[in-house]
Amino acid sequence: MNQSNIRNFCIIAHIDHGKSTLADRLLELTGTVQKRDMKAQLLDKMDLEREKGITIKLAPAQMKYKDYQLNLIDTPGHVDFSYEVSRSLEACEGAILVVDASQGIQAQTLANVYLAIAADLKIIPVLNKIDLPAADVPRVTAEVISLLGCDESEILHISAKTGQGVQAVLDAVVERIPAPSESGKGLESANANQTRALIFDSYYDDYRGVVLYVRIVDGSIAKGVDLSMMGTGSHGLALEVGYLNPSMSPSTELRTGEIGYIVTNLKSTREAKVGDTITLAKNPALDALPGYKDVKPFVYAGIFPESNEFYNDLKEAIEKLSLSDSALQYEPENSPVLGFGVRVGFLGLLHMDIVRERLEREYNLSLIVTNPSTDYLIRLQNGDEVNIKSASSLPDLAKIDTIAEPWIDGEIVVPKEYVGAVIQLISSKRGLQKGLSFVDAQLALVTFEAPLANLLTDFYDQLKSVTSGYGSFNYELSDYKIEDLVRVDFYVAGEMVGALSVMAHRSEANVLGRETVAKLKEVIPRQNFKVALQAAIGGRFIAREDISAYRKDVTSGLYGGDVSRKKKVLAKQKKGKERLKRFGKVDIPAEAFTVMLKRD
Repeated sequence: MNQSNIRNFCIIAHIDHGKSTLADRLLELTGTVQKRDMKAQLLDKMDLEREKGITIKLAPAQMKYKDYQLNLIDTPGHVDFSYEVSRSLEACEGAILVVDASQGIQAQTLANVYLAIAADLKIIPVLNKIDLPAADVPRVTAEVISLLGCDESEILHISAKTGQGVQAVLDAVVERIPAPSESGKGLESANANQTRALIFDSYYDDYRGVVLYVRIVDGSIAKGVDLSMMGTGSHGLALEVGYLNPSMSPSTELRTGEIGYIVTNLKSTREAKVGDTITLAKNPALDALPGYKDVKPFVYAGIFPESNEFYNDLKEAIEKLSLSDSALQYEPENSPVLGFGVRVGFLGLLHMDIVRERLEREYNLSLIVTNPSTDYLIRLQNGDEVNIKSASSLPDLAKIDTIAEPWIDGEIVVPKEYVGAVIQLISSKRGLQKGLSFVDAQLALVTFEAPLANLLTDFYDQLKSVTSGYGSFNYELSDYKIEDLVRVDFYVAGEMVGALSVMAHRSEANVLGRETVAKLKEVIPRQNFKVALQAAIGGRFIAREDISAYRKDVTSGLYGGDVSRKKKVLAKQKKGKERLKRFGKVDIPAEAFTVMLKRD
């Protein structure tokens, strides 16, 4: 295919704005997929994606329209996967920005627009769901014009569900998006004999090994050539190359400007990560493509099987998942209460939720997942730095000089009448408001910074609550800041439960301790003896709740007689309960370990 007839583009949007539905209509209209084979969210391969209505793994597809080859990438819509989105944008020359005509501009819309502008893409704005009764086309059109600075005539009005106006989207892609040869995303002609390709996604296939989705920036990659990854330094063989339409269609080679797949003999996606540059082993390129970074998780949780006999099954399952997900990091963990498990690092709470559900569904495991936390940077008195991923790993306090926690830069898009409530919410999370601007007359953009740990549990739910569901939130990791942080430990019947320990700011520790022991009281069942639930900082207890014991009426068989008989029987019962308390063991249910997520 002549480069001038190729159009590479992606679809970007906030969650639930109709991105995947538009992709379905484009595939249908171009005849790429026959009507009898069509189903909703065709490019979303996982059951979880269809159930949640979100794209988790991006998906490319090649379409033929008139005399053009259109290469589409359907990108994930959630902030957890923003790095994948940024690499997908680098593989394209244009982007279709889908905005819901009833909801308007949202936080993730802004984030994706910034990424598209940074990648120097031609943006085609599209208003979707114009057929809905709640659609407010004039208002949302004004928002888009304010955001992009475009003319009203450039904004397309469609209904992806019914297909209304979708033909105009295809025509706009051909007319407005430049061909790869005009994009300036390649090498100078003097180095044109060198091959470079961008990996914008990779996954592990049980039968074929690692499959890479790539954009050829310079040169070409043919079947059977030896490959070199410039970021990871690993080497592999191109067992098969081809295009996705949307199923795999083998070819002899991929040429400059094209998007396709490469089946390799690599054993893990860690050897070929998203954002890496592929070159030929025999004639390697001198410079890698810009923008590659090692994606690091910043949300951590312990995952334990409900019974220790399934520990090996859990370990094998996580090993298999990590083959396909290079961002997933894990290490063994042992808890006196929960037994053997793994400490897993995630890109965010959605990523954690997806991994947990996949482990339970695909590998038939019953799991206990502990409260999510972030990592902390500890500077010791001797000058060494330690990175801890759970509160129970905190070194001896006498050895610690400073503790730093990660902060985020956040953006909240909200109707202007809710700005006060949003600023109060940010303040309650120890956040600092940095700016307030207006997208248009009705919509405000609040920028702020806040400690990540305070946003992990219920911030999103609280935001939706105080903004009547209209607020949307986007963030990116900023830096580590030194704070006055302490470890809050929890004791059940006098025994410390390490899996419940959390890091907290000293000013919030007392409230956190009281709230958590109150929640634990609700989920831990009563015993035959009184159980004390306590929160402590170091050796100082800051909160306590008691779970009262079951009590059998031992005096029911006494009729009349002296009161001393009754006292004697009750004293005997009390003695027995004291003995029980000394030797009795409290069974802690799984819900206790996610009690932070249920804070009011």
